[in-house]
Amino acid sequence: MGIQHWSTIDASPDEVFAWHERPGALQRLMPPWLPGSVRREATSLEDGRSELALPGGQVWVAQHDPAGFEPGRAFVDERVPGRSSAALGRLRWRHEHRLEPQGGATVMRDRVDTQVGSRLLRPMFVYRHRQLADDLARHHELAAAPMTIAMTGASGLIGTALAAFLTTGGHEVVRLVRHEPAPGERRWDPDAPAADLLDGVDAVVHLAGASIFGRFGDEHRERIRDSRIGPTRRLAELAVASGARAFISASAIGIYGDDRGDEVLSEASEPGDGFLADVTVDWEADTAAASEGGVRTALIRTGLVQTPRGGVLQVLRPLYAAGLGGPLAGGRHWQSWIDLDDLVDIYARALIDERMSGAINAVAPEPVRQRDYAATLAAVLHRPALLPTPALGPRVLLGGQGMRELALANQRVVPSRLAELGHRFRRPALEDALRHQLGRFA
Repeated sequence: MGIQHWSTIDASPDEVFAWHERPGALQRLMPPWLPGSVRREATSLEDGRSELALPGGQVWVAQHDPAGFEPGRAFVDERVPGRSSAALGRLRWRHEHRLEPQGGATVMRDRVDTQVGSRLLRPMFVYRHRQLADDLARHHELAAAPMTIAMTGASGLIGTALAAFLTTGGHEVVRLVRHEPAPGERRWDPDAPAADLLDGVDAVVHLAGASIFGRFGDEHRERIRDSRIGPTRRLAELAVASGARAFISASAIGIYGDDRGDEVLSEASEPGDGFLADVTVDWEADTAAASEGGVRTALIRTGLVQTPRGGVLQVLRPLYAAGLGGPLAGGRHWQSWIDLDDLVDIYARALIDERMSGAINAVAPEPVRQRDYAATLAAVLHRPALLPTPALGPRVLLGGQGMRELALANQRVVPSRLAELGHRFRRPALEDALRHQLGRFA
């Protein structure tokens, strides 16, 4: 039982090994369709220990074995049973990672000794090797001196992935948090940030903001607005005072309004109508304090992020897996989407590429109608998409305004600025993105 899996990585063994040694590697290799999260990363591939938090309070503990450690060439981790993993019983897991030079590239070999069969394990290792190869390729493309990057929202869906990508690339991420800070964190008061909050920082990534999902009552709208308007301006002003070189702020394609029909929307398009459009206009205006102060500023207008760990795919996956998915309210409205790893790449480029400034549409090159999204997701999951979903469902969950501005938003957005810059997407096609994110490889 177990599995052996290998692939060729276009990087030297020393580069591949160094990538695995850096903080964030385990996070980048975690398949998003599997339950659990990284609780602790090993500080050493020779004798360190990592922990994954699993459902039901279970903890997966992996201990690195010094006997299997060869600097630059191999490392081994083995599951350690304990009281906090009783539900896993006597499951055996010994994982050997071996790197073999092949010209200027590396043959990466994984060998796992376990009772679990290769049929169940294969998607996980296909995913891990793709992530490793793609991340290293992007790091090569965006080669830059190590930076110190302050980040708000670092524990969120996008921040978790982005921080891990940056640290595996050799950068330092300083997490700005609102609780008592731990090592690598600084306490951030959005209403009155400390004058020295950004001391020693090269760039700022601002991701924080209350979730827009929910019923659009007065309290929800106020929370959305107040978490963005004001805190963004104060952070932008501080970026200028601290001498930061770049200020990268989250934004949203909601700026184009909830229904633009078949109009193709580029960064040059005018804002639309609606609550989210108005908030996003003011949100982006708050960043002017940075650009007017001489700090290069980029606004990442994000589409529907594709990952089963959050957003629309997290909601739809169980429905479609149960055979209950289908076109929503006729399915004619346009959906402008983006693979999570492509979004991470766009933020990374914005940090490093001096040409990235102003509004940037962070969407895949080809938006799709909702009925085509439904058909593609159903095909990837090998399920039918025959049950049309009436608008009543989203109305019950989100209310009338939430339904219009979220579930039925009709926005045909294209990444014109990224195209001008020659940006390469990892997964420009929806089917490839869904297969990668859900482990349903063809």
